[in-house]
Amino acid sequence: MSACKKLLRGLDIPLKGSAHPMTVSLELSSLYTLKPSDFKNTTPKLLVREGDNVQAGSPVFCDKEHPEVLFTAPVSGTIHRIVRGEKRKITGIQILAGDEQMQEQFPVAEPEQLSPGKIRELLLQSGCWPLITRRPYGITALPGETPKAIYISCFDSAPLAPHYDFTFAESFESLQMGLRVLERLCPGKVHLGLRDTTSPHSVFRRLPGIAHIFSGPHPAGNPGVQLHHVCPVGKDQIAWTLTPMGVSIIGKLFLYGIYDTTRMVAVTGPALSRTGYITCHAGFQVGALNPFPLKEGTDARIISGNPLTGDTIGREGFLGYHHQQVTCLPEGGKRELLGWARPLRLKKFSAARTYISYLAPLLGKTGRFNLDTNVNGGARAFVLTRNYQKVLPMDIFVSHLIKAILAEDIDKMEQLGIYEVIPEDLALCEFVCPSKIEIQEILQNGIDLMIKEMQ
Repeated sequence: MSACKKLLRGLDIPLKGSAHPMTVSLELSSLYTLKPSDFKNTTPKLLVREGDNVQAGSPVFCDKEHPEVLFTAPVSGTIHRIVRGEKRKITGIQILAGDEQMQEQFPVAEPEQLSPGKIRELLLQSGCWPLITRRPYGITALPGETPKAIYISCFDSAPLAPHYDFTFAESFESLQMGLRVLERLCPGKVHLGLRDTTSPHSVFRRLPGIAHIFSGPHPAGNPGVQLHHVCPVGKDQIAWTLTPMGVSIIGKLFLYGIYDTTRMVAVTGPALSRTGYITCHAGFQVGALNPFPLKEGTDARIISGNPLTGDTIGREGFLGYHHQQVTCLPEGGKRELLGWARPLRLKKFSAARTYISYLAPLLGKTGRFNLDTNVNGGARAFVLTRNYQKVLPMDIFVSHLIKAILAEDIDKMEQLGIYEVIPEDLALCEFVCPSKIEIQEILQNGIDLMIKEMQ
C-alpha cells in the first residue's frame, strides 16, 4: 500500500441535507427510462419498438459507431414509449415494469478460465460494457482498446455524496469478483483509490489491487484527480475508470449470470424534510420518492447526481445510469437587499470568505448551510484570478485551457491538459468562478471538438 497523498487544494462545500445512514423501504417504480444522454459520444440505434417485451439484460439500443456495444434494459416489462426531442433525437426509452421481474441468463464462469476476448464479449452482450469509462474524454470505453491501467475510486468526496462504506457494506463478494474480471482485462494494473479515513473494517480495505491512499477536500475522490497523481493519461495513454457500483454489477454478472443494476441511492438535499437511502434500479422514476417529502412551502430543483455535476430532471424525471444520488435543492432567483454588502452574514456561505459565516464553527454553529440554486450574479467579463488553482489539485492552468477551447485552438488545448480532465474535475472551478462562466459546458464542447478532430 502506497504512502498517503495529501491533496491540499480543493473545497468541501458545507451543504445541509446529507443522507441519514438508514435504508427506507419504497414501493417499486412502475416506469423506468434508459437515456442515451447518459453515455457521452454515443449515437443510439434502436433495437426495440413500442410495445415490445423485454427482460432485464435485453438489448434496447446500440451505438451506431460501435454496434457491438449494447445498452440493455435495467428491468423487465414492456417498451412503453420512445421519447424524442428536436430533430427526432432519441432522448429516452421508457419501460413499463412488469409485476414479475424476468432476467436474461448469461454464462456463469470463473474469470480465470476465460480468455480476455471472451470476457469482453460477455460484458458487451450483457450491457455491462458501458459501465467502463475511457480516459481521456470521459466516454464509454472502446471495445478494441487495451488500457495502460484500470482505476476505481473507492470514495466519493462530492457534496452530500453517499458513504460507500455504508452502501457497499454487503457487496464484498460481488466487488471481489468484479476485480477478478478486470484483472483479466488488464493484468497487474488494477488500481484502487482509498481515503485516509476509510475504516479498517471497510470492504474496500480487503479488496485486491494496487491501493493508493488520498486525503484532502473535494475533488480528492474524483478518478481524474487521482489518476493525475498516480498514472496520468494522455493522447496515447489510455486508462479505464469504474465506480464501485460498476465493479459490483460486473461481479454479479459473473457470479449469478444476470445483469442486475440494483443500487443503494442516497436521497439528499436541504429542501427535504427527511433524507436517507433507498434501493432501486437504474432509470428509477424519482416521482415515487414519497417517503422523502419536501419541506413545506419549498420550491425545489430535483437533481440526479450531486449538486455540482448532476442533471436537473424535475419531479417526474429518472435516475441517471451512472448515478447513486438524488439531490433536492431549494430554487433560488430571489433578490436580496444589499446583496453581498450585507454585514454579519452568518447563514450565507462564501468560498472566498466574503462573509463572517466562515467563523461559524468558532461560534458554536454547525458550519452547514442551506444553500439554494441562486448563482448570486450574472455573466460578466472573463477575468484571470487564482480562484481556480485554489480548488483544483492538478497542474493545469484552467483559465488558459478554457480560453483555448473558446478559440478552438487544438494544439493549445492539447498542451494545456485537455486529455487529463472531464467536466466533473472542473466543477468546483465553476462553483467559485467570479465571472459565472459555464466551465463544465465549455470543457465538454472542447472534448467533443477533440473527438471530432481526432477521428
